[in-house]
Amino acid sequence: MQTRLILGIESSCDETSAAVVCQSDSDTEVLSNIVASQLIHADYGGVVPELASREHLRAITPVVREAMHRAGMQYQDLDAIAVTEGPGLAGALLVGITFAKSLAFATGKPLIAVNHLEGHIHAVLMQAEQTFNEASPLLALVVSGGHTHLYLATLANGTWHYRNVGKTLDDAAGEAFDKVAKLLGLPYPGGPWMDALAPHGDPKAVAFTFAQIKTKATGNTAPKLSREAALGADDDPLRFDLSFSGIKTAVRRYVELHHMREAIAAREHALRATNLLHAKPSNPETLQQALAHFDPQTLNLIASFQAAVTHYLTRTTLNAAQHFGAQALIVTGGVAANSELRQRLGIAAAIGGLPIAFPAIALSTDNAAMIAAAAFPKLQTQNFAPDTLEPTPQLRLG
Repeated sequence: MQTRLILGIESSCDETSAAVVCQSDSDTEVLSNIVASQLIHADYGGVVPELASREHLRAITPVVREAMHRAGMQYQDLDAIAVTEGPGLAGALLVGITFAKSLAFATGKPLIAVNHLEGHIHAVLMQAEQTFNEASPLLALVVSGGHTHLYLATLANGTWHYRNVGKTLDDAAGEAFDKVAKLLGLPYPGGPWMDALAPHGDPKAVAFTFAQIKTKATGNTAPKLSREAALGADDDPLRFDLSFSGIKTAVRRYVELHHMREAIAAREHALRATNLLHAKPSNPETLQQALAHFDPQTLNLIASFQAAVTHYLTRTTLNAAQHFGAQALIVTGGVAANSELRQRLGIAAAIGGLPIAFPAIALSTDNAAMIAAAAFPKLQTQNFAPDTLEPTPQLRLG
């Protein structure tokens, strides 16, 4: 049985990660997956690019060494080194690429450039590829803090090919979560906090609506908006684009109309004073401590926001799957860890008779295991990166 080993390196945003992944003829195994998260950004309520680059510089060497150590491998055991080419923050990407290029040169191993978005898709495929190989085309929802995309994926000659059939026209879904969380005085990153707090509120307390964006196959690329319109028999859209700026504005207006600013400022001060800014809401004690600073109105707003966003993502994804005849669904990216989104999409897919797969929670956020997994088809075809490889911050997939 042939086995191949790839060291993956990921540094596109605020996670420095390295992983060693082994692939055989029958399965893919993650031997190590080290992720160093940059907690410093919590003090600023969002990722500061310059600080992210500096933190990557500090972390990249020990993270790679630890990944190799935990995998029990030496550099000569590797078949290739894979690194994220883009999209992402230019300075952050540069740290990972420069390190990977130097390591590839020093060890004589081939270098493989990987699209970060394809990496997210392979975070699922490496766990379920044997099941999904017969389900082509797939519809993949890549939903995170920086991206919200729908891809139609087809398998040909052992390689996945992608067609973008929908994307956000403004904020990504995860970005909307984080911005609304910051507006309400929650710690950063806000997505996990919103997910943890939502069950303590009423999801029907505040009525949020979305405009469905439809681009018709008429040669006119201007999006046409129709409020909560369902796809009709005379509508044949080629794309299923989304928009999250409207609901973000609606939350801001709600806060202003209900005079919540003073309570939000007090909450933010209290969370900082009790050292909860860097805590994780997955800890039950931390969550209970934080809940003491949230009034019912705020919890209802959080629950209503999350319900609206997850319903919108579910409806758009299922409409696109039906339109394009997808045989299965993949949901991946940081927001794929959201419990309500998993539940809604899981139920909707089951009703529609569509197989659906999510990544393990640890593989939902940015990590290097997904980058290594996405590199194996390129290793098979010897699609190696040139010595002149540079970051591509706006890199597209498909």
